[in-house]
Amino acid sequence: MSLLRHTSTIAGFTIISRIFGFIRDILLARVLGAGLAGDAYQLAFTLPNTFRRLFAEGAFSVAFVPMYSRRLAGENGEDEAAKFANDVLSVFIWILLAFSGLAMLAMPGIVWLLASEFQSVPGKFDLAVFLSRVTFPYLFFISLVAMLTGLLNARSKFAPGAIAPILFNIVLIGGIGAGYYWRGGSDDDRLVVYALSAAVSLSGLAQLLYLWWEVRRAGLSFKLQMPKFTPEVKQLGMVILPATFGAGIYQISQFVDTFFATSLPQGSLTLLKMADRLNQMPLGIVGIALGTAILPMLSRHIQSEDHQRAQDLQADAFEMATLLTLPAAAALAICAPAFTNAFFVGGKFTMQDGAIMAQITAALVAGLPAYVIVKILNPGFFARSDTKTPVYTALISLIFNIILNVFAVRPWGIVGLAGATAASASLNCLLLYAVLHKRGWFHFTGALGARIGRQLLATAIMSALLWWLMSWMLPYFSDDILTRIAALAILVGGGMAVYFAAGYMVGALDRDRVNRLLRRNRAAANNS
Repeated sequence: MSLLRHTSTIAGFTIISRIFGFIRDILLARVLGAGLAGDAYQLAFTLPNTFRRLFAEGAFSVAFVPMYSRRLAGENGEDEAAKFANDVLSVFIWILLAFSGLAMLAMPGIVWLLASEFQSVPGKFDLAVFLSRVTFPYLFFISLVAMLTGLLNARSKFAPGAIAPILFNIVLIGGIGAGYYWRGGSDDDRLVVYALSAAVSLSGLAQLLYLWWEVRRAGLSFKLQMPKFTPEVKQLGMVILPATFGAGIYQISQFVDTFFATSLPQGSLTLLKMADRLNQMPLGIVGIALGTAILPMLSRHIQSEDHQRAQDLQADAFEMATLLTLPAAAALAICAPAFTNAFFVGGKFTMQDGAIMAQITAALVAGLPAYVIVKILNPGFFARSDTKTPVYTALISLIFNIILNVFAVRPWGIVGLAGATAASASLNCLLLYAVLHKRGWFHFTGALGARIGRQLLATAIMSALLWWLMSWMLPYFSDDILTRIAALAILVGGGMAVYFAAGYMVGALDRDRVNRLLRRNRAAANNS
């Protein structure tokens, strides 16, 4: 099974999910704008989402998938893997329940730590606490979804895990619609965020039911039993603990950004989260897809001591990542005013909000290649059960981020905060690669460097075109809907055509390697 096939499967469904997510954010911006209710909801959404990345998609997944994959590839593969999964589930479910319950009880203190400035606006702090309690059950559901996704990923079934977020966005769009209808002709935005927060938790339940059905379809079953701390479960815990600190440091960085954003003028948190959604679109399509596909494959190569194939796998992933993220970062930075005006400005989202959001987006995407490459470099450690090294690199990056925030937020506000986030992500990327290279686990070859240099040349050619187009097309992005669509089609279509044409002419990607990957992909499809 090829990396290209797995990545294409994940990326294809992720694109659909991101489109629905984009629609969700457009509706949210226009219905709520950047105000009191919007900030309270963004904080309430951030809490379970951050812990999801910490526990479910962070520490748990990177520890569970390699251990499950090794048992699946063993002599009594199916039986050993099933026993391991049942033992883990019996403990995991109680830990999730306990943590979720305690967090909901402690929610006033958690919100105060992150957003004490909300108390200066009447009703804002209490609303944030209430909404956070409503959204937090999402963590329980989505953590179980992550485990079920891991079982399927280990069997090279990547589609269900990539489809689940589509359900998430569909349910949230329904929540926005319900809240808008409930609000009616009034101006009470609380009614919208009540419905939307309830939809967050409901979306987690919908994803869990879908993944459970997919797991049963794959012939897997679970036996709910009394929790037992078997040696295998203890071993998983010993791997998860440092991985939690590693992922936790990154999430603490997100909390630090939230803390600084809530200390800025009202609406800053909403604008930061909206801009980050634009940044997350290519990150989710490319970075998460590659990182998800590479981990079980890399684990198998390392388990069989095939170090050359492990090197080649990461090199291919690195090349695919830069091929797509370098132009995406440049295009988003240059075209951010076009995207914010065309999609978000309207209703309660003002032109001034759009202008600030565009500046935040441009600062954030400076770190987009680094965000994606980290997703590729981390599996090089996780597949070898080394979860400590990413802790140290993330800690250094966190300290660097805090220092930058202290100095950047005062003069440059929310845009300075976004720039500090991008700079710290780039530092983390460099540190991870330096360690991999020093240990001989992955090295940057001259051929890879030459192709990335050609990708940069193609990106520069595309950027020149986009800069020229933006100089005279910007007014059209605030015109009627048909004019906006036409202007965006010219901008996006022209940029893509020039980039790939330039990339083809300068050899930005090894054409022989692409042909080999495609042939392998077709052969795998014919044999399946």
